[in-house]
Amino acid sequence: MVAFQIRCLALLLTGVMTLAGCQSSSVDDLAAFGDSAQTLEDDSAVAFYKNDELITTGKLQFKEKNYGKSYAVYKRAVTVFPEDPAAWLGFAASADMIGRFDTSDRAYLQLSRMIGNTPVYYNNIGYSHLLRGDLPKARRYFLKAYELDPANETTARNIELMKNSVNFAQR
Repeated sequence: MVAFQIRCLALLLTGVMTLAGCQSSSVDDLAAFGDSAQTLEDDSAVAFYKNDELITTGKLQFKEKNYGKSYAVYKRAVTVFPEDPAAWLGFAASADMIGRFDTSDRAYLQLSRMIGNTPVYYNNIGYSHLLRGDLPKARRYFLKAYELDPANETTARNIELMKNSVNFAQR
């Protein structure tokens, strides 16, 4: 009988602790974020995401130079939205910034099928090769981007950045 009462007391305490834990977040927070375990790990939660929620979050993390976080967000974005070039561009750029060139190469391969002959694609893959120190390949990609859009400011900045890299190497 005593063992039964102890088990009942333990179950009651567990229930009270669980309820106390639920009170730490407001109902609004729960509605806004949902069940994070399902959201991050379960593909059935695709309907949970607004169209651009992951992309927006990834861009924000990238802009704030939280490249590891942007990598994780964009990795989820390409899983949830595999046909979205913005997700793949963010994923590739984030992978480049954390030195995961094997991953960025796979992302650029996917992007080549989606947006292959565009200045954005050539600028990004060129910058990837610049980060790796492969200046001849970077230059080739930047020049392809320049040929497609000579007025593109990003291309001009990347070419200038590459020139600075070459000048630094010659010093």
